[in-house]
Amino acid sequence: MAHNLEMNEGKVAFALRGAPAWHGLANAIFDQDADITTAEMLKSAYLADWNIQLEKVEFPHRSTTDNFMVVRTNPFDGEKDILAVVGDRYNPYQNEQLFAFGDSLTDGGAKWESAGSIKDGKVVFGSMVVPKEFILDPKGVADKTTTYLLITTSHDGSSSIQAMITPVRVVCQNTLNMALNGSKQSFKVRHTQKSEARVDEARRVLGLTFDHMDRFEDLAKHLFATPITNKGFDKLFETLYPAPDQASKGAFTRYTNKADFTKALYLNSPTQEGITGTAWGALNALTERIDWFRDGNTRTEGLMASASGFEVGVNAEKARILSAVKELAGI
Repeated sequence: MAHNLEMNEGKVAFALRGAPAWHGLANAIFDQDADITTAEMLKSAYLADWNIQLEKVEFPHRSTTDNFMVVRTNPFDGEKDILAVVGDRYNPYQNEQLFAFGDSLTDGGAKWESAGSIKDGKVVFGSMVVPKEFILDPKGVADKTTTYLLITTSHDGSSSIQAMITPVRVVCQNTLNMALNGSKQSFKVRHTQKSEARVDEARRVLGLTFDHMDRFEDLAKHLFATPITNKGFDKLFETLYPAPDQASKGAFTRYTNKADFTKALYLNSPTQEGITGTAWGALNALTERIDWFRDGNTRTEGLMASASGFEVGVNAEKARILSAVKELAGI
C-alpha cells in the first residue's frame, strides 16, 4: 500500500512548525541570544502588575461559608477580571512572586525563551531553554534534542508552581515530555521569598533537569540502536490501538485512515529521515502524530495546545507509547 502524508488529518501541521508549540500560546518570544531578566520577561509577556486580590463574594442571603473572587487588573485594557471563585484558605500570589526564582535559574545558564497566559489568565507560564542537549549519531544523522523547562502556575487554585522538563526533537519540534523510571518529568517548585532559598530551589530544579536529560539521552541512544521492521511497527501500532469491529464501517474507516497516516509519517516524512527502522523512529512518529496531527483537530490554537505539553491527557498517552516502545526494545 502506498502511504501518503497528504491526508485531511495532517494538512495544517507542517505550516505551523519550526518552533516549540507553546510559541503559539505565548504573549512574548525572546531572542535566543538575549539575556532577559524575570522582570523583563513578565513585562514583555503582559504578566506584570496584575494586582491579584481576593474579594469576598456577597450572597443575597445568609451563607455559612466564605467564598472569594480572585480578581486581577487586565494587562491589556486595565479592567478588572474575575479569574475564579475560591475558598477562604486560598492564598493569592502575584506573578512577580511566583516567578521570582527565575533569575537564579538564569544565573545557572538557563534563559527565558517565551511566556504568556492561557485559559483567560487562569494559568500563566514561562518557558526556559536549558543548556543541555544531545545529538544522536553526530557524524551521520545528527539528530538533535534540546531541553526546555515549562514553568506554570494557576490563579484559580487548580495547581501549584510546577516545572515540566520538556525535551524537544529539533527536526520536528515534537515534545518528548515523558516520565522515566527513577526520574520525574514534572515536579512542584517550592515558593520561596528569601533570595538564598530561591538560589537553592533553582539549583534543585536544574539538578533534576540535568539528571532527567542524562537518563533520557541514555534511553534515546538505546532506542536508536534498536532496529525495528515495518511489520514490527505495524504490530506496535495495533498493540497501542486495536482495530475496531469491521461491522462498524465508520469507525473502521477512521481507524484505517489513522493507521495509514501514522505509517506514512513513519516511512516517508522528512522528519523521520535517518531514524526510520529504529525504535527511536517509531517513538517519534507516534508522538509526532499526537502533537501535530491529532484526529479532527485542524484549528491552529488546538494544535498548539496539544503539542505544547500542557495537556495532561496527551502526556499520559505519550507515556503509554513510550512503555510499549520500551517493551519492544527489550528495556
